[in-house]
Amino acid sequence: QLQLVESGGGLVQPGGSLTLSCQANIDSFSWYAIGWFRQAPGKGREGISCISRNGTNTNYVEAVKGRFTVSRDNTKKTVYLQMNNLEPEDTAVYYCGAQSTFVPTMCFMGSSGMGFWGQGTQVTVSP
Repeated sequence: QLQLVESGGGLVQPGGSLTLSCQANIDSFSWYAIGWFRQAPGKGREGISCISRNGTNTNYVEAVKGRFTVSRDNTKKTVYLQMNNLEPEDTAVYYCGAQSTFVPTMCFMGSSGMGFWGQGTQVTVSP
């Protein structure tokens, strides 16, 4: 069964950068599109980015577009989220989710379709 583990969160000042990783445990990871989500205190979980199975297609919500970059290395069973120019509003627990798909170029930012989740990693942006 697919398991996901996020890492790379931490405390960073506004304007700083972090790179999150989402590590999978099985080779069939390449059959899953991956979404990145975040949940701020008192708010619901929102999808912020996704990447297709083959890595050719990505998508971002407007709030992170131009600042965050998602990528994947299927040989390492890992998806990355490079976050630059972080803002206090980016403070949240960040999760990756996996959705199986037969279409290698599709990705999804809806949480309802995710079949597997990581445990989350805290990102705090504060002076």
